[in-house]
Amino acid sequence: MPSFQNPLAFLFLLFIPLVFILRKLEIFKKPALPIILADWEGAEFSWNGATRKFMIYLTKLFAFFSFMLIILALAKPIFYRQEKVYTSRGADVFFVIDISPSMFAKDMGGISRFDSARNAIRSLVSENSGISYGLIALASEAAVVVPPTLSHNVFLSRLSTLTVGSLGDGSAFGTGLSTAVYHLSSSSAPKKCIIFVSDGENNSGSIHPETAAEMALKNGITIYTIGIGTRGTVPLDYTDPITGKFYSGYLQSNFDSALLQKLATLTGGKYYEAQTIAELSSYLSIIGRNVDVAQSYYLKTTAKEYHSVIIFIALILFVLLYFMQRIYLQEFL
Repeated sequence: MPSFQNPLAFLFLLFIPLVFILRKLEIFKKPALPIILADWEGAEFSWNGATRKFMIYLTKLFAFFSFMLIILALAKPIFYRQEKVYTSRGADVFFVIDISPSMFAKDMGGISRFDSARNAIRSLVSENSGISYGLIALASEAAVVVPPTLSHNVFLSRLSTLTVGSLGDGSAFGTGLSTAVYHLSSSSAPKKCIIFVSDGENNSGSIHPETAAEMALKNGITIYTIGIGTRGTVPLDYTDPITGKFYSGYLQSNFDSALLQKLATLTGGKYYEAQTIAELSSYLSIIGRNVDVAQSYYLKTTAKEYHSVIIFIALILFVLLYFMQRIYLQEFL
């Protein structure tokens, strides 16, 4: 709710009924000069311009809102917002997301697997403000998109820049997982975990996924794996970001559930299969609760004033009002 530093400014609202009453009593009346235009032997001039009537109505509306905005600005509205400032460390979570071309298969309620995963991740991140999130993109190669950070706006911004197919058309599970382990190994967070989302099989890279899982176990890192999508023949629409070539057809989909389950079990995590967006969001919420830790924090109150923005909007309305009256309506009184 807004607060006002100068609430007495709202007394100016009394001018509105006052002007209305004075006009009704014809004490305060706009000056007018009646003129009849007619030809010597023709009919009297008549004007029935619907557009002009609308413009006159619009100028009155603009004048009213401009007056209201000026009063609101004089009242100096201020909005207070509370945010949590954490004084203790939360968990570090690294998402390793498969961005191979098969992630564009549309078998999640008409939405691609990639977009489903991205939307579910956004929801999870928005619900857990005390957790540091990082992101690794995985295909034939792996790349750190953003290291674990408490700045969730930065994380979400980088998440939105991911492009399917930009790192090749394979899936190097071991490369992606070992990259995440390397960055989490030196972390002092009370809990460290990797959430690995893929729809395929390990078919690329020089590091075996189980080797990466053993490295994670030694460094106290838990791996949660999610097999996304359905098995069988699924529709696929894909534009290669490198060549620009468009592919449309069907994909024979399958993923190595045995390997994904083993990677999770080795580190004390859990394997999930998500065939719908609802299932994916539910599993991510469960993982989020599992990695959550008790944190100490205090509430910081921030205030933001908006009177300058309101004045700017009122000035724009006044300028529009001026041009409508002087240029279009050609009113000079």
